[in-house]
Amino acid sequence: MRWPFQRTKRAQVKTPDDRMTLTDHLIELRMRIIRAALAVMVGFVIFIAFYNPILNFLREPYDAFCASHTLQNPEFTCDLFILSPMEGFTTKFRVSAYGGIILAVPVILWQIWQFVVPGLHPREKKYAIPFIISSVLLFLLGGVIAYATLEKALEFLIQFSGDNIQQAFQVSKYISFVGLMIAAFGVGLEFPVLLTFLQLAGVLSHRTLLKQWRMAIVVIVALAAIITPSGDPISLAALSIPMVVLYFVSALIGRVVQRRREARDAAA
Repeated sequence: MRWPFQRTKRAQVKTPDDRMTLTDHLIELRMRIIRAALAVMVGFVIFIAFYNPILNFLREPYDAFCASHTLQNPEFTCDLFILSPMEGFTTKFRVSAYGGIILAVPVILWQIWQFVVPGLHPREKKYAIPFIISSVLLFLLGGVIAYATLEKALEFLIQFSGDNIQQAFQVSKYISFVGLMIAAFGVGLEFPVLLTFLQLAGVLSHRTLLKQWRMAIVVIVALAAIITPSGDPISLAALSIPMVVLYFVSALIGRVVQRRREARDAAA
């Protein structure tokens, strides 16, 4: 009897010149998808088990904003509301599903890499672990920055709505807003990883990146403005500044890699 996630015996591929049949590729793909899905399910169960502490953690920026304004306005409220019988259930399910995907990101990236690696040359394979680790760390860094700026983003949005406006947020809308902010910042900081990959693949060069740095800053700021859900200037600056810094870091990495290639070619 064979379990769905058990490794299926397949043709051994040691070099890119070896070949796998279409059936072998499909069997391998199915196994990788099943393992990634199991990792998401484990993360989902973890978030379900710790839902209340996680919900309290996600609403802390809102509570901090409310606490700072309650002294000025005693009628200021920090309550989150549910407007339908199913909203509490769907919110809990949605938060746990998103959280499960986030927790499973390292496993998902590793499964993608294991599926792709047979077709790569040994020189290309050595970049796998750095790419996976940097992708996870940059996504987490983006989430941390988004969470740290949530209070200011909420303050801007609430005050921008006008005077004598009493806010009343649905819990599902608030959680969706927080999730979109974290996802936007996490994805935004993956941009330098893409640039580094394009340089390693020979599509871009560090000289092009450094030559077009002014245009790149304009594009980064515009992109940050588009993907930031809140649209406030604080969140825009908090996302665009790290992206600009990482842009130059990716150009530096490309320069180092290019010099090593040139030295290796000269020695050969």
